[in-house]
Amino acid sequence: MTNPAPQQFKSARSGRYVVPGWMNLVPGQSDSVEIQLNIEEKDLTREQASLLIEYWATPTDLTLQSVLPVRAFTAAPEGWCVFVPAQGRVLVRAIDPQPNPPVLASHWINVDPQTPAGTTVHVQVNFPVAPTPVQNLFLKPN
Repeated sequence: MTNPAPQQFKSARSGRYVVPGWMNLVPGQSDSVEIQLNIEEKDLTREQASLLIEYWATPTDLTLQSVLPVRAFTAAPEGWCVFVPAQGRVLVRAIDPQPNPPVLASHWINVDPQTPAGTTVHVQVNFPVAPTPVQNLFLKPN
């Protein structure tokens, strides 16, 4: 027996794929804000990198959390987005455990309840270049 592939939704506004589960997060509230996730082209070759996306409807209510691997951006050149109501906070974390030390970066987006429906927010992710390992330097006295 085979399982059918889940239906993949696209944004009618941007044509981007919607990260699965990121629609109708709060019952009775419409999805009024589209958050578009953009990865720098130079970072599309990272093998271990991913985005951790969280939506907090209230400061104490983690409503949804998803992991989006960077390789998903090469598989879907249209790009990815999430939809949220005009309330709460969105946390986007860029993670790449491969370099040493690992890359860990976070950015909060506070969604004001007065945000007009149809607002688009762009999140640009640019992983830093892996640091050059520190080499032991020996100094000779003069």
